[in-house]
Amino acid sequence: MKHSPVPGRLSRMRWTRAVVCAATLSIIAGCGAGPSDRPGVAVERAPVGGNPSASAAPAPPPNAELPTTDLAWRDCTAPTVNLLGLGPAPAGVVLECAEYSTPIDATGGVIGNFRNGAMRARLAQTPKDAVPLVLTSGSDRSSTATLAGLAVGQPGGILADRPIVAVDRRGIGTSQPIDCLRPEVRKGLADNAQFGRDGTDPVDAMNKFSQDGTIDCRDFLTPYEGTFDNAHTADDIEQLRKQWQVDHIDLLGTGNGASVALDYARKYHDHVARLVLDSPEAVGADGVTKGEQQVQGAEAALTAFAQRCTGVGCSLGLDPRGKVIDLVRQADSGGLGDISAQALLTAITGFLGGPRADQVSRIGELADTLSSAARGDRKALGDLILRESAAVSGDGQFVNRCTDSQQPPTATKSKELVDTWGQKYPAFGKSAAIALMACSAWPAAAPPPALRELPIPVLVLSSIADPVVGNGGLASVNGALGNAGARHATINWQGWGHPVSTHSGCAQNAVLAYLTDAKLPEDGTACPA
Repeated sequence: MKHSPVPGRLSRMRWTRAVVCAATLSIIAGCGAGPSDRPGVAVERAPVGGNPSASAAPAPPPNAELPTTDLAWRDCTAPTVNLLGLGPAPAGVVLECAEYSTPIDATGGVIGNFRNGAMRARLAQTPKDAVPLVLTSGSDRSSTATLAGLAVGQPGGILADRPIVAVDRRGIGTSQPIDCLRPEVRKGLADNAQFGRDGTDPVDAMNKFSQDGTIDCRDFLTPYEGTFDNAHTADDIEQLRKQWQVDHIDLLGTGNGASVALDYARKYHDHVARLVLDSPEAVGADGVTKGEQQVQGAEAALTAFAQRCTGVGCSLGLDPRGKVIDLVRQADSGGLGDISAQALLTAITGFLGGPRADQVSRIGELADTLSSAARGDRKALGDLILRESAAVSGDGQFVNRCTDSQQPPTATKSKELVDTWGQKYPAFGKSAAIALMACSAWPAAAPPPALRELPIPVLVLSSIADPVVGNGGLASVNGALGNAGARHATINWQGWGHPVSTHSGCAQNAVLAYLTDAKLPEDGTACPA
């Protein structure tokens, strides 16, 4: 067991740059190589947030302001794209990095500071006086990696009009990293306890790794082990606003970052000018509900990938989905050597959920990697696993995700789901049911306080095949917004991937229009793949 760092200080934490690195599926299968700029199609639905003709028009929301005192930005384009394996940055793309200090606990309950990492992306033509859009992707993937993927995958779009500033969550990406798990515990969690369990049921083995990891990290982080939740992450964004010396910011939250954005709106709604919730996870859902929603999205994304793969004649043959399921089963039985089924699925989900807008054009890359592994050549797969695991499965993600975890299932329930989900979701179900135990030993978080008041309109983006969070949480998010009296509208993207704003040109146009004048599109508008 590691010794705890000195209370109130982070001097014993390493400061390094961690490597971060079924609706119309036929429409997805026919999507082109890159985001579609075709306009959205309005879908007739009931008005959201009441009948606007029944009362006077609401007062326009405030506009965000240009930072008065900015961070000390430095160019980090080349090292970032090299670190993340994104290839050369397109001409005109500029990535700049900075750090700023944020209190461990804004209430003063714990003394000391964290060092938060931030990245700004812009293009050569981005107006110098354009107000930045703040981005958080929470604990799904570092926010800076999400932003780098957007910038490299599709030059233009939002960046042509607005710089985007991504803020990494504590312990993730370019923020001060956390190194709290023993190597054997880290590997056990990453592999779903597949290896070295000596006949122990995998659910029980994962429960034990959760216990060991919880002890490791909470001991290491004492006395601030409870300061890695969504609410504290929202405080870090508020600290950025204060350092900028502005009254209002525009905020984009993707996936788990949408939960962070909602917490920011709950605590600091007077400082939000625009709020975009992109591919939001469910509000206040228990572990099983969130887990199944993610599995449903991953299965849908795999189906969409397989259809596209068949359409372009990829190396996985006439039944790409079946080939992937066979490979997962092979890994689960030890047929891929030291590559576990969970590691294989982490690579696949990471690729399918990558933020690059050109993912569709890279179908052959994933297909060739999996085909080679099936033939016995596992080098390319091993490289992909290393890259995607580093992006989504670090110690920081373990701490942040577990801190926010609500109502994890019992071991008995998880064992039931191993069979149920294994049959219902043949690619991802069994591994997902075992992985539910990753945070089983961490003290469960209380449900977040309800969003009481939100006087600005909110734009929500969702897709039909999201491998990171699925789209089952959309109803709870819209319900939370409605209860807070917020006018809101949802755009539904017919493509696969995560998040919508990095993939769909149609959605990007809607976001830009909303950022400009706060006018919402027709609720239920569909963006084609």
